[in-house]
Amino acid sequence: MKKIVCLLVLIITFTGCESFLDRTDPTATSFTEFFNDEDDLRRVTYSSFYDVFTHHSNRRSLLYMLDGRSDNAYARDFSDHHQAIANGTLNASSLGIEYYYSIYMKHVGRLNTYIASIDEPYVEDEDIRTRYENILKGLRMWHYLRLTFYWGDVPFMLEPADLDDARQPAMPKEEILETIFPMAEEIADQLPVDEYTSNKYMFNQMSLKAVIMRYALYHERFELAARLAKEIMDSGNYSLHPNYGDLFQYDASSNNSEFIVHLDEESHSGSTTYSFRDLGPHFRTGNGQSYCVPLKSLVDSYWTLQGRPIENCPLHTKEEYELDPALNRDPRYQASIMGHGDEFYGESIDIYNRNNPMYYENQRASKSGYWFKKFVSENDAFRNGNMEYGLLRYAEVLLTYAEARIMMGDVDALAKDCINQVRERAGLDMSEADVTLPAFSSYGQEEWTGLIRNERRVEFAGEGLRYADIIRWRIAEEVLNQPALGHTREENGQMTSLKIEDRTFGPHQYKWPFPESSLKVNPGLKQNAGY
Repeated sequence: MKKIVCLLVLIITFTGCESFLDRTDPTATSFTEFFNDEDDLRRVTYSSFYDVFTHHSNRRSLLYMLDGRSDNAYARDFSDHHQAIANGTLNASSLGIEYYYSIYMKHVGRLNTYIASIDEPYVEDEDIRTRYENILKGLRMWHYLRLTFYWGDVPFMLEPADLDDARQPAMPKEEILETIFPMAEEIADQLPVDEYTSNKYMFNQMSLKAVIMRYALYHERFELAARLAKEIMDSGNYSLHPNYGDLFQYDASSNNSEFIVHLDEESHSGSTTYSFRDLGPHFRTGNGQSYCVPLKSLVDSYWTLQGRPIENCPLHTKEEYELDPALNRDPRYQASIMGHGDEFYGESIDIYNRNNPMYYENQRASKSGYWFKKFVSENDAFRNGNMEYGLLRYAEVLLTYAEARIMMGDVDALAKDCINQVRERAGLDMSEADVTLPAFSSYGQEEWTGLIRNERRVEFAGEGLRYADIIRWRIAEEVLNQPALGHTREENGQMTSLKIEDRTFGPHQYKWPFPESSLKVNPGLKQNAGY
């Protein structure tokens, strides 16, 4: 019976599930019955974004939950799958691996079917039909860029497939990338340059190029990443918002020029968002669940106001900084994280007081003693929210250009300016943190690499980029083979930190395993080494 179910899943995955799109006629079985006009095109595109990229409540895919896979954070609910990725227990029989691989491949199949039938709808304006076709093609590329990043060699198809076609062997990752990077750029060039006034979550030329840029960096196409980043900068379409913290609060989350790829109200039909529930503290009768919380490793990674690591600052000792994370710190810390001794809803947080609702051993409290302040508004403490999120921000464009140039061994003036723009907006003391100063003139690639990696870590903390970074930098064996620790205090003259769990990471885990069910029905698929 299980094998029959797997075969059915495979058929649906690669041929596309057509009738699910029709909400008025559940018996519809062909495109001519439900795929007729521009509204249907819009609905197809919306559903393709929503199910994987812009879902408002699915903690398995929401950007702010993904740091729970890394040394930045701890995700307490095992069913969200992030915990198993972080502590090294993910394997071929894990529900999580089944979920992620299946959803990407399922949507590749659906998108192949939609794209092959794009001329079915009765849309007189060819430009509109072409725009939707290219948005769908862009989504298909996004799936393959993720699939190759996590699994390496995967089945690759750009046409609807029957069951025999679907059982093909995996194509080598490099062959797939050599095909899809130029193809994705060609698709982007056919999209409108400007952001749409409505449905702005859908790809325009620059937002699709920003996605290609991200994965060009991830897949070590540094020249391509730098070129696309500069093209986005030169477009003048985006800029850094003047106040960093406001981007993650209602002050600016729906009104800024920094978000390039959007998770906004239109992308999920204006439904409630749950970032306070998922990230926030359980306060009195509030709905905070502390599902994903920061770790000491992240807290200690915030450098000083002057742009120095906390272990290399003449103003205070490393121990002083560990005991007081707000001491002389990069302002992005207080915009992003809160914890013991901070104020929340007019009251002091005391994680060691059993009578305090945020006591660290309470079921819905933070096991680390820290919470993300990003995406957590006190306005939502006793209500559901409607905050908007940036899936990709202009700051990433700037830091991508800088990193790509560093990895190419050519840290030009623009790369330094990109770093300075991000640091200055953050509020660092630029009399010392300006990377064009003489103190930085002796930097070689190793020093620049350390700087840009930490800059990315604190700029995008809680935004879901850290796991991909530690995988592509090949440092996961270093940072995920350590216990997950929380708040640090001094007891009887000794520094002690809350311990949450032990973690392990083996070299084979730089790639994810294929789920057992897929291996059973596709004999051409080969399991990644080590699983």
